[in-house]
Amino acid sequence: MSNNVVPEKLINFRAYNDGNDLLGVTDVQLPSLDAMTETVKGAGIAGEVDSPVLGHFGSMETVLNWRTISKPGMNLASQKGVSLDLRGAQQFYDPEKSEYVVKAVKCVIRGVPKKTELGKLDVGTTTGSSNTIETNYIKVIIAVVKAYSSAVGAGEFVSEIFGEEAVELRRRAGVGGEFFATTGRLMRIE
Repeated sequence: MSNNVVPEKLINFRAYNDGNDLLGVTDVQLPSLDAMTETVKGAGIAGEVDSPVLGHFGSMETVLNWRTISKPGMNLASQKGVSLDLRGAQQFYDPEKSEYVVKAVKCVIRGVPKKTELGKLDVGTTTGSSNTIETNYIKVIIAVVKAYSSAVGAGEFVSEIFGEEAVELRRRAGVGGEFFATTGRLMRIE
């Protein structure tokens, strides 16, 4: 993949609590990373300057918005620690190769419930319910997705790829081929 890729959009994502409990239909407002600052003033400075404290951030909030009042939203209202795992796929366009590339994105959010907004009950509309999580940990991981399966030895794939297509897939993956460590045999791909 070239360095001139164009980040286009988030294709889709799923939200999990504690790594494996799917939360359902939600959208998530990720926290802003606002640096903690200290005001510097005195002789030699034209007024005041807010100087960032390196490596430190102010209070962070993550907001989960729900279409209706939901069980996952109510569960997130309990006053105990929350560990959210947001897993998505982002679409990029590589103009040098004239192709789309998909990269995985994962956000891990940990914190405590701060606010639960039940919303408004009105016929024919969403409730606008939400949970606000005071975020004390955030980790964002962006990685290239391996778009094929590989294996060594016997056994059936649902649709094994052979010949020039397999060679091209290995070339696009940028690995030239995966080899089994013990035998040195080229792995089969699906």
